[in-house]
Amino acid sequence: MRSWAKPLALGWLWAGASLGLGCAEEELPPPPPLEVAVVDVVQRDQPVFLEMVGETRGSSDIPIRARVEGVLLEMRFLEGINIAKGELLYMIDPSPFRSRVVEEQGRLAEASTRLSKAKSDLARIRPLAEMNAVSEVELDAAVAARDAALGALQAAEARLEQAEIELGYTRIYAPISGRIGISQAREGEFVGKDPNPVVLNYISRTDPIRVRFSIDERRYLRLARRIRELDEQVVRDEREASLELILADGTVHPYKGTTVGTDASVDPKTGTFTVEADFPNPDELVLAGQFARVRGSVETIRDALLVPQRAISELQGIFRVFLVKDDGTVAMRQVELGPRVDQLQVVRQGLNPGERVALDIIRLRPGMVVDPHPVEIDERGAVVEPEAAEARPDAASEADRTDT
Repeated sequence: MRSWAKPLALGWLWAGASLGLGCAEEELPPPPPLEVAVVDVVQRDQPVFLEMVGETRGSSDIPIRARVEGVLLEMRFLEGINIAKGELLYMIDPSPFRSRVVEEQGRLAEASTRLSKAKSDLARIRPLAEMNAVSEVELDAAVAARDAALGALQAAEARLEQAEIELGYTRIYAPISGRIGISQAREGEFVGKDPNPVVLNYISRTDPIRVRFSIDERRYLRLARRIRELDEQVVRDEREASLELILADGTVHPYKGTTVGTDASVDPKTGTFTVEADFPNPDELVLAGQFARVRGSVETIRDALLVPQRAISELQGIFRVFLVKDDGTVAMRQVELGPRVDQLQVVRQGLNPGERVALDIIRLRPGMVVDPHPVEIDERGAVVEPEAAEARPDAASEADRTDT
């Protein structure tokens, strides 16, 4: 091949390759902007709550005890139902106690007879002693016999009363109205003495239901200050019904409660303070022995700014959010956080009303351009699904207006 032909061929090849690459670059479209879910900064008056874990119990939990020993003859109730105060619950065999009553009645009659004789003897001897017909010793003996007989009569009366009381203990009545539990003894069983059952049952008054919970010293101070502020504002009704009860399934009890008792001091071993609160429970949905959370308001932040917690990132103790501007540009903003409220976070500094923050923050970088996709959140901070939003009445009415 001639010497000039090889450079010429290489030139044509290079030109063709450059042309091909140029065409390929022109055919590839630019990548679309990253679609990012964004939410508006929420501004509202936000109450701040404290939550404490507690255990429910009856407002009155009364043990039913066998106060005398004997064989259990009858159970006059159905377990697990509500009973009225004064209702007969158990009957213990009364035969031994009736026999004792009869015995004590006989002793009382004997003591009464002895007293009558002693009084008669004293009445006969006293005039004779005044005439010196008998000695003073005989008079003193008659007085002593009368006093001894009187004391014996009083003792016999006391023993009879005690025997009648024990006979009455063979019939066990409900001391309060409430729900009775499962009996610890059955008919025919000997009760009233260990190792046999002494506590036969429990009656629990569940309306109102009582919750006992413990709080640490710091939380106690915040809650106590809040109650004092409400007292100073003479908003007693708000203070008396300011506690909420969150049940084990996450639902909120429909009735608010109030504190009814506290411990005398902070437990130095645990550093906690025990509090009891009562909540109305007319349908008796809440039973004793359940675990629940008690929530109380300690302050209200006026015009608070809130964002979902998932929109916040942390690096070495510094909290940041990604703002998305109207043109889709991403900017990073350092923020100062306040208390947590459900799935939301109060932002004390760093944000302004009307700004939008990104929820998908893993792939974001300051300065990049994204395609913002607005989403809605509920009162607790959870993202509302599009289907749920369309099902709401306001969404449906707006769609009708748009179609019109």
